[in-house]
Amino acid sequence: MEKRQLTCIGCPMGCPITVTMEAGEVREVTGFTCKRGEAYARKEVTNPTRIVTTTVRVAGGLAPMVSVKTAQDIPKGKIFDCADALRAVTVKAPVSIGDVVLSNVAGTGVDVVATKAVAAAQ
Repeated sequence: MEKRQLTCIGCPMGCPITVTMEAGEVREVTGFTCKRGEAYARKEVTNPTRIVTTTVRVAGGLAPMVSVKTAQDIPKGKIFDCADALRAVTVKAPVSIGDVVLSNVAGTGVDVVATKAVAAAQ
């Protein structure tokens, strides 16, 4: 049996969680104080995912960059592929919150969207 120690990020409590695994399957989860903790631990040891946040360049805007994030979680192993793809992106102003700046990032099926508005330069 394998035991993995995690700190839960499901809520602000930051519970220390222990996950016991056998043959790649979760056998027991202990240490959580809410249901989100148990769900987080099970997902983290079997299929870890993350929301990616960063910035991309803006052409012709009042700001040179705009903040963006993945619209949903992507597999943890695709984070660097996502970052590499976004390095090459430049969006044209104006940019609105929620605008898709890159579709299907790194083949994940997830879009990257703007999280801030940037007006066009006059």
